[in-house]
Amino acid sequence: QAPLVESGGGSVQAGGSLVLSCEAATHTRVNCMAWFRQAPGQERENVARIHTETGATNYAESVKGRFAISQDNAKNTAYLHMNDLKPEDTAMYYCAARAGPICYEMPTEYGFWGQGTQVTVSS
Repeated sequence: QAPLVESGGGSVQAGGSLVLSCEAATHTRVNCMAWFRQAPGQERENVARIHTETGATNYAESVKGRFAISQDNAKNTAYLHMNDLKPEDTAMYYCAARAGPICYEMPTEYGFWGQGTQVTVSS
């Protein structure tokens, strides 16, 4: 079983909403789960992250007030609720997780990755 399995991407019009899900395999022990995105020709950037024990969250400035990361520990699943989507949110979205106690912003700190799910927002 893959360590992280994502679902929920798709195409929406500007102002619309989507929810992404990321299920961690039961053998995957992590303290941090995060969502990254990467648009063509751009670097992978952190969108949101959550500490699985404390519930503490962090967001990129560009998505504050529009996106929300949450978790369901019983289902070993993290979610990214995306509202008021904009064309500039168009990207491949990746779920990531790490076992260490600190939820870093840099993608190089994450050892577990999902396969990615495409989000396309049209104007």
